[in-house]
Amino acid sequence: MKRVLSRVVLASGVLLGITAVSPSFAADAAGPAKPDAAKGGQLYEQGDAARGVVACVSCHGAAGNSTIPANPNLAAQSHEYLYKQLVNFRPAEGAKEPLRKGVDGAPSMMTAMAAPLSDADMRNVAFFLSQQKLTEPATATNVKSVERGQKIWRAGIPERNVAACAGCHSPNGAGIPSQFPRLSGQFPSYIEDQLKLFRAGHRANGPMMNQIADRMNDADIKAVSDYAAGLR
Repeated sequence: MKRVLSRVVLASGVLLGITAVSPSFAADAAGPAKPDAAKGGQLYEQGDAARGVVACVSCHGAAGNSTIPANPNLAAQSHEYLYKQLVNFRPAEGAKEPLRKGVDGAPSMMTAMAAPLSDADMRNVAFFLSQQKLTEPATATNVKSVERGQKIWRAGIPERNVAACAGCHSPNGAGIPSQFPRLSGQFPSYIEDQLKLFRAGHRANGPMMNQIADRMNDADIKAVSDYAAGLR
């Protein structure tokens, strides 16, 4: 009888233990809270001086429409992609350097900007930007390179095993949400700079792009960057 009671008590204890743990486990399984666009917009526009967070608008323009080619347009970009980039500007746990570095491997300015952001901050800002409209898109500027840029965008460079850009970034340059960024309306010089960073390995958060850019020369990069900017 004592053995039976012991088993009942033990079983009850196990069940109680499971009940006590379940809510916590369920919360973890649910993942991060849904991003808050309002909080993201406030941080984007005002920053948070108390935490050393600089207002993003000062570099990336109102609602993510930049007026400075060195600073990319962020409006209408997918929030998953933007969040990933913010994460990649910071060294991962146990790593000495971030996956995204600047020219010649120097620290990117964004590394310092992203440092004080919490995970929720990054998700909120990214979500806010994904809901904004790209009202002042950049455009193509070089008429002479349009044909070459179009060929690379649509068909790649088969003899050098360079895939068509349209395959991942879509024919109109809108990209594929959560996977590949929008390039239409982006500054040509910014796209060009990023391809060169991929080629040099200083931007290491897209292995496929490292391989593709490594097979492209400067003229290829300049032509397709300009063409991509003009897509709509």
